[in-house]
Amino acid sequence: MKTALIDGVKPAKFDKHIIGNLLLDVAHEDEVRLEKLLIGVRNEDGEIFRLIGATKPNSYMNAVEELEDLGLVDELKGMDNTDGYDAIFSEE
Repeated sequence: MKTALIDGVKPAKFDKHIIGNLLLDVAHEDEVRLEKLLIGVRNEDGEIFRLIGATKPNSYMNAVEELEDLGLVDELKGMDNTDGYDAIFSEE
């Protein structure tokens, strides 16, 4: 899986836990957006600050489970219009 911080957007306080719990390769934002499955993570201000891209559904599901274990919630669960994201996680 690949990840990138979005330039100019402040990372969330919990970001170090994401990096600590997921095996991610740092890449350029454009490269991450090319992955088959895309996860966004919002900061405390509601802005997406991190992208996580997965090639395989299995990798995607592992990332989703890890993010849920951190107490984050997928705000797109059950939605049709997702703006190109497969999941967007944020604190409740």
